[in-house]
Amino acid sequence: MDLFKLFGKKEEKSKNVAKERLKLVLVHDRADLSPKFLDMIKGDIIRVISEYADIDEEGLDIKLTRMKRDMDSSTISALVANIPILKVKDNQ
Repeated sequence: MDLFKLFGKKEEKSKNVAKERLKLVLVHDRADLSPKFLDMIKGDIIRVISEYADIDEEGLDIKLTRMKRDMDSSTISALVANIPILKVKDNQ
């Protein structure tokens, strides 16, 4: 009997969350960026974009990841940001 299924908790979901967290830790180590530095970048991005648009900070997702370059297929670190924009400000 699978207790996870019985109580509605999905084993796969927690497995995937743990896997993503481990990937994030490895990327941070390889890129040699501290979490404090990433938080500073996140704050700067929020401040700059907030000058031009109202954003949903709760839905904001900024992370460091690894990706392959198109030109030579080497792997590089990449800062990926998903920023929900609620309304563009009227800046004249």
